[in-house]
Amino acid sequence: MTDTASPATRPQRHRHDAGPTIAILRGGTGDHVEDVIRTLVDSGVSAIEITTNTPRWREGIAWAAERYGSAASIGVGTVLDTRQLDEAAAAGATFAVSPHTDQAIGERAHERGLGWYPGAATPTEIVRAWQLGARAVKVFPAAPLGGPAFLKQVLAPLDFVDVIPTGGIGVDDAAEYLAAGAVAVGLGSPLVGDALTSGDLDALRGRAERLVAGLSR
Repeated sequence: MTDTASPATRPQRHRHDAGPTIAILRGGTGDHVEDVIRTLVDSGVSAIEITTNTPRWREGIAWAAERYGSAASIGVGTVLDTRQLDEAAAAGATFAVSPHTDQAIGERAHERGLGWYPGAATPTEIVRAWQLGARAVKVFPAAPLGGPAFLKQVLAPLDFVDVIPTGGIGVDDAAEYLAAGAVAVGLGSPLVGDALTSGDLDALRGRAERLVAGLSR
């Protein structure tokens, strides 16, 4: 049977370009953000997301964008309104992630030239986020929703959507999500651990290198 789907129902991909994994930095004291980012980038992680509920997140984005802007994509996470997006853009962020889909945030991200990764869970939410111009859709929370098996079933009819699952994904099962059709995976505490509070960079380096090696196979 010939595929006669029109561009309106089967749009072109928007092309996520932040690499196969996004490290999500959330919480902590704000004292170890620079060391954590340095360790992650040195270990081969090519995208860093600093959430707005991380102390001194604006300063962290500005430092990372200036220091690593040519080596990694630096973005902001947990964007809940356009003000936060504007502040992140001014600090040098190149992409913005939200736990939900808000059209106003998406429109502002487009105006500011930022990639927009809104959160969605159901097929209806995923398609709506894509139609609103998401660069890729953050499928959240991925593990509780059913993990790679859920993702594979959802992407069977929605194979035109680029998705980035996050939420409960472990270092050693991240590759399964790519195999199920994700363009990237987002990892927070399973990757970062307590490095933002304790400054344990050796353990962080080990997890990051294991993640990068697993995703490159």
